Amino acid sequence: MKKEKVLVAMSGGVDSSVVAALLVQQGYDVTGAYMKQWSDTKDVSGLCQWKKDRRDAMRVTAQLGIPLLTLDFEKEYKEWVMGYMFAEYEAGRTPNPDVMCNKFIKFDAWLKKILEMGFDAMATGHYARVRTTNSYEHTNYELCAAKDEDKDQTYFLHQLTQEQLSHTMFPLGEYTKTEVREMARKFDLPTAEREESMGICFVGEMPMKDFLQQKIRKNPGSIVTENGTVVGEHEGLAFYTIGQRHVGMLNVEGRMQNKEPLYVVEKKFGANELVVGFEDSELLYKKEIEVEDMHWISGPDFAKAAPGGLEKNGHVSAFSLDCKVRLRHRQELQDVKVTERNGEVMLLFIEKQRAVTPGQFAVLYKDGVCLGGGVIK
Repeated sequence: MKKEKVLVAMSGGVDSSVVAALLVQQGYDVTGAYMKQWSDTKDVSGLCQWKKDRRDAMRVTAQLGIPLLTLDFEKEYKEWVMGYMFAEYEAGRTPNPDVMCNKFIKFDAWLKKILEMGFDAMATGHYARVRTTNSYEHTNYELCAAKDEDKDQTYFLHQLTQEQLSHTMFPLGEYTKTEVREMARKFDLPTAEREESMGICFVGEMPMKDFLQQKIRKNPGSIVTENGTVVGEHEGLAFYTIGQRHVGMLNVEGRMQNKEPLYVVEKKFGANELVVGFEDSELLYKKEIEVEDMHWISGPDFAKAAPGGLEKNGHVSAFSLDCKVRLRHRQELQDVKVTERNGEVMLLFIEKQRAVTPGQFAVLYKDGVCLGGGVIK
């Protein structure tokens, strides 16, 4: 029988290195690929170490005896990820570039190119699982949480479609990070002891505000308390996010004698004011939110199956779904009721949620399955 041809997206890190080694061991026809997505320009520079990463990927593939391709996706990345990120920050929201990178680059531009080249599937080092369920009519692909709950990356993958999942492999979903490290040592991989990369790859260790100021101009305004008292000046609403701890101690309402920290609780765009408050500020907690651009992994008709769903002329006119939600990566899952109001998707939290941030994603789960998610409005 013809071996299944799998292309492994290799970052130079230990996770993708182990994926390649596992698939070779399992008998697949494996090719590695390093995807170049970033290089500094005269306008924007970060601390991306793509040359070092590619060199590490080359060392691994050489040891495994498999080829390594280098594919360039800089143009697509700067349009769909960088462009999105700067536009969202400039609008005062807090984006999530990793979600968009997966949606538009890794599982769209990459995957399309890989299938065009004759590969059957793409494998990555993400911690997630794909489960198939078969019915008389079709096969459904479910995105499931990883065995290692602390490393689970389904939050970043929730925008994937049925077609994308049908050509995707996540071999590490069945292992813990500790087990992956142990396998890397057993395979004697050159990257076995490499430290884990953190944050956005092209920003590196550079403070986000410094990176953003390369493209977004400062727009100073007043820092005010909830009652309107001016207590300082900010550099631009784009450089702050809801729930962010305010650097510097301000003497507000006499409470600073206890050295209580202040937090960003609201952005007033019309007045260009940054509102700060204490940990117990009511503005910092939300009971319900609206979500836009909702994506259901099992397709737009998924809500029809929700208890209370009503079908009218082939469309869902109302639905009510009790499930779990995660408003940021690694947040403990929260109980939520998903419903519809005036044609918009609403999330009603059982317990008030702190620092709900516009621009970030609300991702839904039920019984270990990621249902999809949308943008917090």
